[in-house]
Amino acid sequence: QVQLVESGGGLVQAGGSLRLSCAQSGATWSIHATDWYRQAPGKQREPVARIVSGGETNYVDSVKGRFTISRDNDKDTVYLQMNRLKPEDTAVYYCYADYTNWRQWPREKADYDPELGSWGQGTQVTVSA
Repeated sequence: QVQLVESGGGLVQAGGSLRLSCAQSGATWSIHATDWYRQAPGKQREPVARIVSGGETNYVDSVKGRFTISRDNDKDTVYLQMNRLKPEDTAVYYCYADYTNWRQWPREKADYDPELGSWGQGTQVTVSA
């Protein structure tokens, strides 16, 4: 199993920046890809960005050009650099370690099967106008 701990969230004004961190421990060799998801109040949890073990990155259109996902293998940490933040970016941001290499990304819905991946507890990001 893999344990994930997110940090770096907070309150920022529109146009500002934050960097989120996802510290990974345990069976990190089993991770095929690490994703960032977010969930706003009353909405579904949705994908934001992905970094695959081979280095490939993917972003949803709403954050492309503003957010950057990266990985520091020496620290077992994945980052999400968030620039030019907008109020609609306000959400709880979750880190997800995906053990599989066969599921479509992005997906319409998140899943919570512990055999397929592992979730962190989330970090709150609030962007004021």
